[in-house]
Amino acid sequence: MDLKALRLIIPLTLFVAYKGVGCSSVQQKIYVQLNKTFPCVRLLNATHQIGCQSSVSGDTGVLHVLETETDLDWVLSSGPNPPYVVLMVAEHFNRSTMMKLKGSARVAGVAVVISKAGPAQGFSPHHSCPNQNSGVYSDSYGPELAGCNVTVWNPLGNSLSYEDFRFPIFSLHEGEEADVIRKCFLDHNRGVNGSDPAYPLCAMQLASHMYAVKDTATCMRRNDIQSRFSISPEFVCDALADYNVWSSLKPLNNSGKGHLDGESVVIAATRLDSRSFFWNEAPGGESAVGGFVTLLAAAQALRAVVEDHPPSQNILFTFFQGETFDYIGSSRMVYDMENGKFVIDLDNIHSLVEIGQVALHRNGQLWLHSDPVSRRNSSVRSEVEKLISNMKSTALNLSLSVAEPDVSQPLPPSSFQRFLRARPIPGVVLTDHMSAFSNRYYESLYDDAEYLNVSYPSGLSPEEQLEYVTDTAKTLAEVATLVARSLYKQAGGLDDHLSSINADPKIVTQMLYGFLVQSNNSWFRSLVSPDIVKNLGPQPPQYYVGVPTSGDPVKMPTWLVQYVLANFTGTLRNLTQTQCKNPEDLEGESKDLYSYFWVQGPVPPNSTQGEGYCVRAPVRLVKAHSPAFELHQYSSRDYSTWTESRWKQIQARIFLVASRDLEMLTLGVGVAVLLVSLVVTYFINSKADLLFSSSRETTSTAY
Repeated sequence: MDLKALRLIIPLTLFVAYKGVGCSSVQQKIYVQLNKTFPCVRLLNATHQIGCQSSVSGDTGVLHVLETETDLDWVLSSGPNPPYVVLMVAEHFNRSTMMKLKGSARVAGVAVVISKAGPAQGFSPHHSCPNQNSGVYSDSYGPELAGCNVTVWNPLGNSLSYEDFRFPIFSLHEGEEADVIRKCFLDHNRGVNGSDPAYPLCAMQLASHMYAVKDTATCMRRNDIQSRFSISPEFVCDALADYNVWSSLKPLNNSGKGHLDGESVVIAATRLDSRSFFWNEAPGGESAVGGFVTLLAAAQALRAVVEDHPPSQNILFTFFQGETFDYIGSSRMVYDMENGKFVIDLDNIHSLVEIGQVALHRNGQLWLHSDPVSRRNSSVRSEVEKLISNMKSTALNLSLSVAEPDVSQPLPPSSFQRFLRARPIPGVVLTDHMSAFSNRYYESLYDDAEYLNVSYPSGLSPEEQLEYVTDTAKTLAEVATLVARSLYKQAGGLDDHLSSINADPKIVTQMLYGFLVQSNNSWFRSLVSPDIVKNLGPQPPQYYVGVPTSGDPVKMPTWLVQYVLANFTGTLRNLTQTQCKNPEDLEGESKDLYSYFWVQGPVPPNSTQGEGYCVRAPVRLVKAHSPAFELHQYSSRDYSTWTESRWKQIQARIFLVASRDLEMLTLGVGVAVLLVSLVVTYFINSKADLLFSSSRETTSTAY
């Protein structure tokens, strides 16, 4: 065979071999990627770091399923093949087990399989005294009430979310991927008749390397160095932040800031956020959704009455973001009020009503909490007593009972505490608990729709579920009616009109479905802009505040609450889409008094597009960004300093791993093949003239 033919055959052979292998890479044949996992990530504040992380390339260990105490001993001491990645069911995911694993060098990571129902005894990875260092009670204000000395609000709290783990921890839900992992373990890692398992063994790799370390001051200093001296800066952390949502019965001029002469405002407040141990898994059913759905329903119930019979005082509806992390949203609003950066200031506040956790009330019993320290002031005490009296009298016409705790105790964790830090303001916090939380799953994965009994008869389609009025919707509608009537009365409305104020259970059930079951539903799609519709999914939103990004400056829950509130408090305007976006030059329109929203509208039958329309509403977004970052006070004890570390890769996968001896043998053979290849290559190269020469043909050859 001559050299020309050889040059043609070699590429053809390589092409056929490539096609024979197909498009599957070697990596795809070795690893099984796990795509439905959620990591525990690193968070930092003024003093320390919490959360989890892996090494740069990820941590790998032999998989072991934790089912009994014997399995824990295997991982910690007797197992012959450390390090281990522990797969555990939710009932073993507790402080005792995790602290034992944390103290062992034989653990490379943990994967937690989350079941649909939470442990019967309850589970809360949050503190037993939430936000105890950022509320109003301190050595200088009610020291006898500080630090949950009187009332432990979250007795099931084990503080697991505030530990610092030096190995990765991932969650995955019951389903196909969890079954694949278990099968891999059973097929390869179970010894026969008590013997040690034989190689190859099933291993798992968890990758979640975090860039930030130590505390917020350190990571922000490194960010500053990057921004100053690098052409392409790579930041290591970001401040937790989003936006608060607010609206008012009577529009407030957004171009004016500071004190508003002649304006007295009753604030109706609640929180929007929650969290759990794992990043962006925060269903927040009782801790957040129940409260803000109640306040939204109250705003909707007031609308019909206030148009014809407005109260003498204005009502400001506020929805705070980031309250889980030392009251980010409420502390920012108070800071803006103090510094003339909000539409009103603290002097304009008449009183405050906050809606806390209200979805789990038993036998219609609700509790009104007030601050015993500020009530020592006679004027504050008088206004608080009036407010409580209004709410009690309002409840008489409903199937609800409202009472004060029978012992003197501090306010529960609440945004109201940040206002009291600024000055004594009359106010109450409405909850479903007298002392300790009724919520057994506070700030955990299990605080979801199922826990709130937002359930439907079998066989209903998604649209039918959207319209089905659940028992939970009925009870929250009753609470919303109480809140709406109380606000109207507190703001100076006449008793004659109270009976006309009623929250709609159907509206409440639609909100619960969208916020707790599935955001991509026909009702939500009709209320939001076309740009937001495409981001709605078959799952509920997650209420972890997170960090803003260039592609996602406002989180989905904030968008949804803003549009729902605009629908409840706004009016339809006969404007085109272009006019709705730019109404400044139109007579009777003002962007200083209103926001304008172009929404998709309901989709008619036999159509795929909604009939869009313009909504004008006094609804605004304002920053929920801790003042500590604008003041560059990264070690502040007055404001939240929470940041989230950055990362490049989040990955979980399983594969089979060979024994150490086989790995070394493979390495040795590989090195040997390499050396032989080098020798052969050198020999062929040195004899190339002889090996690849061809006899020169004479010119006289006849063809």
